Amino acid sequence: MTTAQQLQYELETAFVGRPWYGNPISEIITEGSWQAAFNKPPGSVHSIAHIIVHMTGWTEEVISRLQGNPAAEPARGDWPEPSLPGEQSWHQLVIDLDEANSNLIKAMQALPNERWDELINDQRELNEPVTTYKELVYGFIQHQIYHAGQIALLNRMNHVS
Repeated sequence: MTTAQQLQYELETAFVGRPWYGNPISEIITEGSWQAAFNKPPGSVHSIAHIIVHMTGWTEEVISRLQGNPAAEPARGDWPEPSLPGEQSWHQLVIDLDEANSNLIKAMQALPNERWDELINDQRELNEPVTTYKELVYGFIQHQIYHAGQIALLNRMNHVS
């Protein structure tokens, strides 16, 4: 199995498969209503919709990095505001995340196997080691799972079960 195939398997398991930790991200995201998705319970920093826009932006940024572009903050920003609340806008946010994931898989498949252990194009001045393409995608998958956990908690706070 190539690196791209292994990472694709990990990504698909987390999003639509049967991960060992519970429900896949796609199910966690769509458990509640669109109203619950835009609700920010007392004490919460983000709504589910806000987290979805963040997840989509970082998916797009990882695609950009896999294509050799310099590492940066997502083009839409780290925490952009979601669209105005509504059933259609909620469905569009979910579609946008799904499409970004499909595009990520295409970008992963396009990266030659011998490049996965190369360092990404990171010209930022950080006091952290620069990561490889493989580490980037593994870290990204962990990022998405982390936010799925936040969404699961928000679902409970919104009385979705």
